[in-house]
This record gives sequence, structure tokens and C-alpha cells, in this order.
Amino acid sequence: MEREKDIAKEAVLVRSQEMPQGTPIVKGYDFNTGLDYHSLLQSFRYSGFQATSFGCAVEEINKMLAKREEPLPSNFSDDLEEDEFIKIVNNCTVFLGYTSNMASCGVRETIRYLVEHRLVDALVTTAGGVEEDLIKCLAPTYLGDWHLPGKELRSKGLNRIGNLIVPNNNYCLFEDWVMPRLDKMLEEQRTQGVVWSPSTMIARLGSEVNDPSSIAYWASKNKIPMFSPALTDGSLGDMMYFHGIKSPGLVLDINSGRCVCVCV
Repeated sequence: MEREKDIAKEAVLVRSQEMPQGTPIVKGYDFNTGLDYHSLLQSFRYSGFQATSFGCAVEEINKMLAKREEPLPSNFSDDLEEDEFIKIVNNCTVFLGYTSNMASCGVRETIRYLVEHRLVDALVTTAGGVEEDLIKCLAPTYLGDWHLPGKELRSKGLNRIGNLIVPNNNYCLFEDWVMPRLDKMLEEQRTQGVVWSPSTMIARLGSEVNDPSSIAYWASKNKIPMFSPALTDGSLGDMMYFHGIKSPGLVLDINSGRCVCVCV
């Protein structure tokens, strides 16, 4: 019996090995020191669970930003490139990808800040990520509730995105704004041989919206390309389709230099 106890004790109380020198110790933020947001965020790295994953992500982002500040190697020189949107300008090219819901909600303002201050070099998003940003320049998105009934909202001309509400009128305003610009793009295609790709179309719309609250506005202003190969997969695609019925021929080429949908 004593032998069995010893075996059980040894199995439960296995002697610990020494932890390697320098192994981080779990420690959270002490609010008795006052509220210092920088220190609070830094403490996440050593808080454990998902907070540590967040802290590791912050470290990687800081590495990227630090690398961007280093001089561009001579063999990376891109002096012969005339297109400012794709010219190599720093030592670390940072791509930021996001989905449409991130433009629909308040994360839009965070992304806009990063683009405004040139903290990213390229954006990759969905059609909704483009149009939701532009639509907000024309009319607001409202806060609703996750449990609002879709059928009832639909009868009132309202659309629910999670717990956000977008009136149909917002899309009508967007259509009124987009159509004349599609007319102009078609004219430039026919008279000047302009080849429209998703990124060049987004850059045009961003410059035309002329609203500093917009992601696309700052991307266009700061020569940061926005890639969205499936740009027709949303309300913008619907509008290009209906524009093609009235004025056939506008080509949106996903296979052109910067990045084939033919609107007939």
C-alpha cells in the first residue's frame, strides 16, 4: 500500500525543471500607478491568453514600422518607375487587408488614420470595403441592434449590417454620385484609351469624393494603391451593370498592370 502511495505521489508531484533564464513572467497592469494607456497596452504582452497574442502582434508591427525608417538599399532603387502608386518608397512594404464590415463600423476611422499618415503602403479590401467608405461621405450609418427583425426593417427601407442600420436612401445617394463619374470614365476610355483597373477606379473615386473622413480619399491623395479585384461584387457592381445598360462599353480590367469585367 505504501509503495502505491509513493508511485501516485511521484506521478502527481513531478519535480519541476528550472525555467530557462529570461523566460517572461506573467504580470498584468497595476492601476494603482494611474492610467497610462501606453503602459497598459505594453502590459498585454505579459498578461497571458489572448492579450499576449495581441502584444506579439504589436511587436511585429513595431518591427515593420522600424524597418520602414531604414534607408532604402541602392539595389531597391525604383527611380525609373513613373507610376507613383506602385513605386518602391521605403524598406518595408506594408499591406493592410480589411473586410467591408470594418469600413461599415467605427474601425473605418482607424484605417483612415493609418492611410492618412502613410503608415501602410497598400490596401486590399472587398467591394464593400470600398463602397461603404464612400457611402459614409454622403450619408451616415446608424447604430441599431443585432436582434432587429429583417422583414420589418426591409418594409421600412432599412438594411441591417450586424447591429448597424443603413437606409436605402444612402445607396440611392451613392448611385446619384457614382453614375456621372462612370460616364466620365467611359468617355476617357473611348477618347484617351484609359484602361480602368479596380485600383485606378478606386483612386479616381477617392479623389472625386474630396472628403478627408474617407479611406479612399487619403489613399488617392497619398498615392497608396487600394486593390479590390472583385470590385463588382457589391452595390458598386450593380451600378456599373445598370450604367452599362444605358451607356455600354465601360471596361473594368482586373488583369491590367495595376492590381475583365465588361459592362455591356
